[in-house]
Amino acid sequence: MTELLTRKKFLTAIFCYLVLTVIVLSLTPFVGSENLDESVIYRELTSGTSADWSGDTRIFVSQRIPRVLLGFLIGGSLALVGSVFQVIFRNPLASPATLGVTAGGAVGAVLAISVPALAFQIGPISTVQLFSLAGSAATMFFIYLMARRPQGLSMNTLLLAGVTVGILAAAVSQLIRYLANPQLLMAMDRWLMGGLDVIGYQQLGALMPMLLPGAGLLFLQLNNLNHLSLGSEMARGHGVDVGSVQRCCFVGGTLVTAAAVSLAGPIAFVGLVVPHIVRLVSGYDHRIVLPGAFLAGGSLLAACDCLARTIVAPTEMPVGIITAIIGGPFFILLLLRGK
Repeated sequence: MTELLTRKKFLTAIFCYLVLTVIVLSLTPFVGSENLDESVIYRELTSGTSADWSGDTRIFVSQRIPRVLLGFLIGGSLALVGSVFQVIFRNPLASPATLGVTAGGAVGAVLAISVPALAFQIGPISTVQLFSLAGSAATMFFIYLMARRPQGLSMNTLLLAGVTVGILAAAVSQLIRYLANPQLLMAMDRWLMGGLDVIGYQQLGALMPMLLPGAGLLFLQLNNLNHLSLGSEMARGHGVDVGSVQRCCFVGGTLVTAAAVSLAGPIAFVGLVVPHIVRLVSGYDHRIVLPGAFLAGGSLLAACDCLARTIVAPTEMPVGIITAIIGGPFFILLLLRGK
């Protein structure tokens, strides 16, 4: 049976995750390929106007902080969705990529990059982001139609359809790359590796319209997920509308994943590994698993991005490579420990 936390343990766990988050968000903006003078930044932020800022302060405010915040929100989003999908699919290998939404977004992104004539900007949303969102939405709609049943969504069909559509979408992405101008392949590959290249706060604004309602739908299911983790029949016996919970989680998870992928590209292993770490540390009560995964996932991706922009300085490595290198072996260790 799901182990529920006492109030004291719950508050202690939340406090620990918040401390981790504060430490990561406080340190990572100061780390990068270019060293910044912390004393100058502090003095200018507290006493001067923006017109008097030095180069260090401008880099800190317009590049480092928005990049760290974007990494935190995207990493937290992916870990949050992974936590939910692993419950509703009853599959420990479920992740944000499970439903093929990531692969659908990749099709839209590489299509936008392959046709430069399509380039335009709508507020903070670029062509690549818009096409990626459209690809994710089309994938979500198609999978939903396949899995819909009179009695509700079929989780097995949803899972199988997601994996199949993901494979097909990956093939379409490869076809577009094959037909595209070779000079554009580098931009496509960079996007497919996952990255957090950002200047200013516009992209944070582009993330919120889908992230906030999607995450809200997931957090509303905290208690229901505790019941659902015991099995569908047990949850129904406890008065849970299983179909409604599954639909909310499907829609919320898809919205959050699509928003994250459209901005950062596919980032591996954060949504798969972090939920398992949180459950290993804090137990299986989803009142702490979901917020804990969000905070831990965000901290992990912000720290990995910090490593990505320093390990091969002055150039930058796509953060998706770092998460795959770290996440893969770590997940193998978790499997061996479970065995």
